[in-house]
Amino acid sequence: MFKFDLLKTSKDSKARLGKITTNHGEIETPIFMPVGTRATVKTMTPDELKGIGAQIILSNTYHLFLRPGTEIIEKAGGLHKFMNWDKPILTDSGGFQVFSLSDNRKITEEGVHFRSHIDGSKMFISPEKSIDIQNILGSDIIMAFDECAPYPASHEYIDHSMRRTLRWAQRCKDYHKNVDNQTLFGIIQGGMYKDLREISAKEMVDMDFKGYSIGGLSVGEPIDLMTEILDYTTDFMPENKPRYLMGVGSPDYLFEAVERGVDMADCVLPTRIARNGTVLTHQGRIPIKNAVYKEDFSRLDDECDCYTCRNFSKAYLRHLFNVDEILGMRLATIHNLYFLIDMMENIRESIRGDYFLEYKRDFYKKYGYKQD
Repeated sequence: MFKFDLLKTSKDSKARLGKITTNHGEIETPIFMPVGTRATVKTMTPDELKGIGAQIILSNTYHLFLRPGTEIIEKAGGLHKFMNWDKPILTDSGGFQVFSLSDNRKITEEGVHFRSHIDGSKMFISPEKSIDIQNILGSDIIMAFDECAPYPASHEYIDHSMRRTLRWAQRCKDYHKNVDNQTLFGIIQGGMYKDLREISAKEMVDMDFKGYSIGGLSVGEPIDLMTEILDYTTDFMPENKPRYLMGVGSPDYLFEAVERGVDMADCVLPTRIARNGTVLTHQGRIPIKNAVYKEDFSRLDDECDCYTCRNFSKAYLRHLFNVDEILGMRLATIHNLYFLIDMMENIRESIRGDYFLEYKRDFYKKYGYKQD
């Protein structure tokens, strides 16, 4: 089961309010999805994720294929049961991770030959193999296998890569049979070239997927270039289907994405920087291990109502990190995810109330982001 309802479009931007319905529940959009790469959002339990308002999480096909392997997850009854998460799950195709193994992989029309980053064993993933793995995982939303081109790259290289992604997308769609329980998204590529983005978007839309991902952005390019290409690309995407921008998780990127009509986004950023001692606040990022917080007994963020902010001070969190206590990573992760999930709830409310750009301006002013 899959349904997308477009409930409202902002009067002053492309920002959209929507609802996705899956077999494992509803998702209000625009949404930020925490990443649980190896069937866990690092340091968080499923109940804690629900407690901070997570509606859907993302897991990684490549990593789960290698460990614990599809046989284990299949015996467990699928990924939902294996990790005890009863809400929606989205899985990526594994393409990004495979293509990041630049020294240990070979691309052919059939698929990608590569060596495991764990033990060096020879592996192979094709469009069909990626679909097979995701079928066994049992995620609600799955991705077509795509070629993730590097940045920067020549027009000729991106053109060749993008057209292969289109051919692979058609193979994924032809092969995917579990249509009642899993929804397949196509991935629009094309690098930083508008003509290639247009071709990719139009041909992907012609294949009639139930949703569309935008890949190949937020890969090292300046934010102004990212927003320009994103704005151009969404013009070619259907209004009645969800749009997922892959790999975006900082507050400014999320605001810019929503303003340009994106419904879904994910990133490891909030959890990764949390484990390294950086917390997101309404006044900007705080490197909590800094000595300036040694005797700061105020809460992390006066505007945040998460468990961490209600109960602990900056000084205590700094202490936990400086003595390498695991609780520090947990408390920072709880806060960062709550911060973004709450921010997205406020964004949805601002679209509903027709004051999205006003909310964005106020947020940027407090956070310290540059205004247009």
